Amino acid sequence: AGSERAGRTKATGDRLKEGAAINQSLSTLARVISELAKSAKSKKKPNPPFRESKLTYILKESLCGNSKTVMMAAISPNFL
Repeated sequence: AGSERAGRTKATGDRLKEGAAINQSLSTLARVISELAKSAKSKKKPNPPFRESKLTYILKESLCGNSKTVMMAAISPNFL
């Protein structure tokens, strides 16, 4: 998931659906972060699309609250 193309990974069925869902969640996360950054510069009340994916809905408090957030990713070279 992330930036790969379905044709290149040769994913089908459930794996293809899962990859599409992950890509959608990551795109929504990018839009939320972008909206929060824009609102921080303009001092407007932010209205990011947290409810568009489960990932952003779960991270809502961490992204816009008074907390520090660390994101980690596990990347395996086995599938390259």
